[in-house]
Amino acid sequence: MRRRNFLSAVGVASASLVLSPRITFAESFTKTIKPKKLQTGDTIGLISPGGFITEQQFEEAKTNILSLGFSVVAAKNILNRYGYLAGTDKERADDLHEMFGNKKIDGIVCVRGGYGCARVLDFLDFNLIKNNPKILIGYSDITALLYGIFSQTGLIGFHGPVATSTFNEFSVNNFKNVLMNPQKQISLQSAVEDAIKNEYKPFVIRSGKAKGKLVGGNLSIVASLIGTKYDVDTKGKIIFLEEVGEEPYRVDRMLTQMIQAGKFKHASGVALGVFTKCESKPDQSGIANSFSLPEVLRERLFQLRIPVLYGLSFGHVVNKFTLPFGINVALDVDNQKLTLLEKAVV
Repeated sequence: MRRRNFLSAVGVASASLVLSPRITFAESFTKTIKPKKLQTGDTIGLISPGGFITEQQFEEAKTNILSLGFSVVAAKNILNRYGYLAGTDKERADDLHEMFGNKKIDGIVCVRGGYGCARVLDFLDFNLIKNNPKILIGYSDITALLYGIFSQTGLIGFHGPVATSTFNEFSVNNFKNVLMNPQKQISLQSAVEDAIKNEYKPFVIRSGKAKGKLVGGNLSIVASLIGTKYDVDTKGKIIFLEEVGEEPYRVDRMLTQMIQAGKFKHASGVALGVFTKCESKPDQSGIANSFSLPEVLRERLFQLRIPVLYGLSFGHVVNKFTLPFGINVALDVDNQKLTLLEKAVV
């Protein structure tokens, strides 16, 4: 290429870069989609989109779902194992496609979390999912699926029990109230028995009330999706977060990443679940050379100047809310309450 032509081409390319709109990773859908509610007798599809499961876990999962009054169909690859994953990325994606595409399946419950869901996202047929909206529920690593599906289709997913969770009265009532017997408003208040445990005890980080769409999930996964096309816009939203097994400095690092990425900048509020086993371990002298978890949360989040509450009943705990990802909610920090302001299912 001659020098004059080369410089001309470079100039055109540079101009196009200046004039082109800034690339954003906000939601690509035009409106949210609410899945159909569940009814007794419906058929639930079981999948394991992250870590592998044992036959014992599989049997436990079936028993739990049957006890709720549903029928059960398992994905064909559910007992596969590929290293620490439940089969290859394509196999796990195929199981999701199978469950969304099968007209006889009314809802989808993940058997467990475990790392791997983010690896599935690039294999998913989001048009298939969008055209066959169904309840998908799970927590922890399932956060990646909730993010990816919501960001690409607008389909509301659910951060709640996996099929091997403890389906006690509190968790079952919340599951049914949100997914089977929806009301225009549902007030969620943490389990009373948890309030006396130090690890679970709610505390106010910043007082106030806030409204907005609810988005979030497991802190590690939320932080890992920043900068990807599967991230979601947090402007005007209430961000909910939970974590397990991360020492305070790691929690600090992930919250700092979110702060520096601007994820809290225009958010309405922050609703924190229980951060289980996230206190620092003492050294040989018995002294913990660390900030405590509450100190980290207060130091990092009070400065946001938005309402922040810790200790709601969700995360790696026995008593679990079922939280719809993408519907309007109200957070009342001083009364330690989260209210769903609309039905999440139709």
